[in-house]
Amino acid sequence: MIKRILALWHARNLEFVRDRASLSWNLIFPLLLVVGFSFAFGNANQAQYKVGITNADVEAPWLSKFQHTNYIEFIRYDDQTIALTKLRQHQLDLVITQSEPQYWLNKLSAKGYLLEKILHAQVDVPLKLQQVSGESIRYVDWVLPGILGMNMMFSGLFGIGYVIVRYRKNGVLKRLKATPLSASEFIVSQILSRMFIQLITSMFIAFSCIYFLDLKMNGSFLLLFLMMLCGSLALISVGLMMASRCQSEEFAGALLNMASWPMMFLSGVWFSLDSAHPLLQQVANLLPLTHLVAGMRSIMLDGADLTQLLPNIGALLAIALVCITISASRFSWGEN
Repeated sequence: MIKRILALWHARNLEFVRDRASLSWNLIFPLLLVVGFSFAFGNANQAQYKVGITNADVEAPWLSKFQHTNYIEFIRYDDQTIALTKLRQHQLDLVITQSEPQYWLNKLSAKGYLLEKILHAQVDVPLKLQQVSGESIRYVDWVLPGILGMNMMFSGLFGIGYVIVRYRKNGVLKRLKATPLSASEFIVSQILSRMFIQLITSMFIAFSCIYFLDLKMNGSFLLLFLMMLCGSLALISVGLMMASRCQSEEFAGALLNMASWPMMFLSGVWFSLDSAHPLLQQVANLLPLTHLVAGMRSIMLDGADLTQLLPNIGALLAIALVCITISASRFSWGEN
């Protein structure tokens, strides 16, 4: 019995080693992931306070001393409205504009109260105060769109990627090729099937959390459905592109993990990337999950309307178009 077990063990190990693509990704991908996160989040001096800076391109010598205060993180915003929204939600502790000696304070924020004292102690010019109010957003309210998006990501990538590869290995695709079915028709059918499942499950989870757990929903359910529809299309398209020519499930798993893990950590699922390195933020904006989570979060927490969601919707549809085009042009019916 032991000899038979060892023989199969040896055979399976040889099979894995000979699959060079899978072996390479199993060795290289974790190292790349660790190096990336070390570069992005390796700063040991964690800030205790967050201050939003608007009109940062304007010289403000009166503010230089305050900006060198330890344990305060200064985040630049091109849009003052976004900064003030984050201040109302207690995601920022203070907002300052460099165009004039003026700052905004959330009167319900304890950290804002302390920062105001520090600001006045280090600034010599008279400051104009503008107050806003708003209760803090609970983390569970903030993270719900991220969890919904993450669930859709795994369902879209692995739910369709593994199926395509298994069809290819088992010869199902070869038999389908003998029919009048085209690659585009097959791809569209797979997309529609997975989208139907994704949208039903995601909307059910959202309804359940909002009504039974009393989580925030300040926007339209119709817009939430639209955002999920676009996000589902983009994520499924990425999964299809990854699996369009894969011959082994091991290699497909490596590719799908390569796509899913960066999205899970760099798309704002668990934490905000406002304070991350600018290069990392630019990379995150290329990921479909970033736009899906940002759009759903804007709807559920900020009550965003359609015009505010157009950049996210446009990005998702563009990603879907590119991935579907690549999938249809490179699709393989059988093993090469």
